[in-house]
Amino acid sequence: MNNELIATKPHYPILDGLRGIAAIIVVTFHLTEPLGTGHLDILVNHGYLAVDFFFLLSGFVIGYAYDDRWQKMSIGTFFKRRVERLQPMVVLGMTLGAIGFYFTDSTIWPLIHTIPLWKMLLVMLIGYTVLPVPLSLDIRGWEEMHPLNSVGWSLFFEYIANILYAIWIRKFSKTALTILVVIAAVALAHLAITNGDVSGGWTLNVAQVRIGFSRTMFPFFAGLLLSRVAKPTQIKNAFLWCSLLVALVLYMPRIGGAEHLWMNGLYEAICIIIVFPLIVYLGASGVMKGEGEKKLCKFLGDISYPLYLVHYPLVYFYVAWISNNKGITFAQAWPTALVLLVGSVILAYVSLKWYDEPVRKWLRRKLK
Repeated sequence: MNNELIATKPHYPILDGLRGIAAIIVVTFHLTEPLGTGHLDILVNHGYLAVDFFFLLSGFVIGYAYDDRWQKMSIGTFFKRRVERLQPMVVLGMTLGAIGFYFTDSTIWPLIHTIPLWKMLLVMLIGYTVLPVPLSLDIRGWEEMHPLNSVGWSLFFEYIANILYAIWIRKFSKTALTILVVIAAVALAHLAITNGDVSGGWTLNVAQVRIGFSRTMFPFFAGLLLSRVAKPTQIKNAFLWCSLLVALVLYMPRIGGAEHLWMNGLYEAICIIIVFPLIVYLGASGVMKGEGEKKLCKFLGDISYPLYLVHYPLVYFYVAWISNNKGITFAQAWPTALVLLVGSVILAYVSLKWYDEPVRKWLRRKLK
């Protein structure tokens, strides 16, 4: 979820806009998820693939922004910039999750009111570091790495990818990086086809950590490779077509059903390994249509990361409402879901302007 580019280089505003589009679709996924009976019939069935798209965008942007700066930049400086960019919103997201924790009363979280305050605060403080909590600190009961803000798991793997890049993989030649990406693609495809999807990565156990690494290694380092080998052209209406492609991929219904899980896995592997890199290439090649499109892409890019971090504490309330009122249909739930979607976007923008940007500016001075 990174939208940082070095100011002295040409910017890719369309990629920022696409990140925002994907972030909004993530919110719609989380708002439709509790209305399904299982992972086969969620209305926004492939919304979780937005995370894989974020990883690919991050790898592309990191390579573009930093690959040619290592002669003048230390590893310490790189990590300071990553902490400055990522941590403020992590802290806010975990804090919002903590504030709402005892108020998300529901039959699906019966133990919430038995959790002592010290334990919840300990989970919050660990969450500030993005380190995963062990299952013994699973205070919500969903076996999540970050029980106060579920989406923190992807930031954990994002940091791991950044560490691997800075310490080791940035030194890879194009050939070595290509070999790594091919191996990662095979591992990802195997996971997707054998499991039927790539959903997962948010629990601290062997099976879920494997999913998390598989979902991170290919897209992040494929994005890095793409930044090194791609030669963007000039494509008109790229933002429109790429936005439609992103929406088509993420809103695609489940394929194959319970009888043919491999078909859905194959679809997801193709999307992540082929379609997402194509979208990023087209987006990087896009020509802005005018000031209106430029402002829209900037707005979407600006709110994308805050939206990702602040929406899930609101989703907990929504999930509790759904679970406490069995039998709610989509027709009954969509007005509330729409209010939460709009509210999440507003909260993201307020968080950006009143918190994230000022704190990052302060950190930039302190971490020089």
